[in-house]
Amino acid sequence: MDEFLQSLVRGLGTGSIYSLLALGFVIIYKSTQVISFAQPAFMLAGAVLVSYLAPQVSFFGAVIVAALVIAVLALGVERTVLRPMVGKPVFVVAIITIGVDVVVRVVTNAFIGLEVRQVGDPWGLTTVSFLGAEVQQRYLVMIGTTAVVTAALFLFFRYSRIGLAMRAVAYDQEVALAQGISVGSVFALSWALAGGLAALAGVFVATGAGVDQQLWIVALKALPAIILGGLESLGGAVVGGLAVGVVESLFGTYQGDFAPWLGPNFGLVAPYALMLLVLLVRPYGLFGKREVERL
Repeated sequence: MDEFLQSLVRGLGTGSIYSLLALGFVIIYKSTQVISFAQPAFMLAGAVLVSYLAPQVSFFGAVIVAALVIAVLALGVERTVLRPMVGKPVFVVAIITIGVDVVVRVVTNAFIGLEVRQVGDPWGLTTVSFLGAEVQQRYLVMIGTTAVVTAALFLFFRYSRIGLAMRAVAYDQEVALAQGISVGSVFALSWALAGGLAALAGVFVATGAGVDQQLWIVALKALPAIILGGLESLGGAVVGGLAVGVVESLFGTYQGDFAPWLGPNFGLVAPYALMLLVLLVRPYGLFGKREVERL
């Protein structure tokens, strides 16, 4: 039972990282109908920035500053690189975000070097007793932080004027324009929010392990999460991220005992197998909207 609980908490903690990244993907997609492939670079840049700032302003101060700086960076990318592409085919814009990802990662890697950089988190690999099982403290912090961020985003989108404007743009851009809403400002804010969430996710990835040039690969696990939950559902992004993390963790723990014929590293591809199974039943994801087009 202890092993199962440890694996479950580890999966929920890792899934919290995927959820934060998936939220960024979905926020941008709902506003612009574009999947931003720049999220891995923003995640890496946020973690690296914390590794430099933590010795000067403390870990928690560094996290706040890094999230704000990466949010501004993402906003600047949207204003300077993507804003001129409004009206262009979505595929072209998506390819440009891949270019942004490559450029930001190349610049960021220069600040990482060949060594692993530590972000200075106060918990490291420390374990605590949770329901009778020893679990790493960082996973509990990840789960709690993601819960707070998700609740804050829900309140923001539901009750704030800006959040309501973003929901209106996500629903229908032309109607929102007719009501006097600045769609361009909503686009920029969407990128800023996504950048801040990616930076926070990057810090969580680096806690206990540090930052290296391959850290960005973790962000690829958010793609099964958003497809699993549905590209237009913020709640689906959270559920999808947690599901991917739990499935990955449980397979890593038990697959060797029950299905060794799948190979020792099947847990790494288990999220993608889960995604394929869900898409066979619900092609638009668990919480996605069914689209009906008249031919």
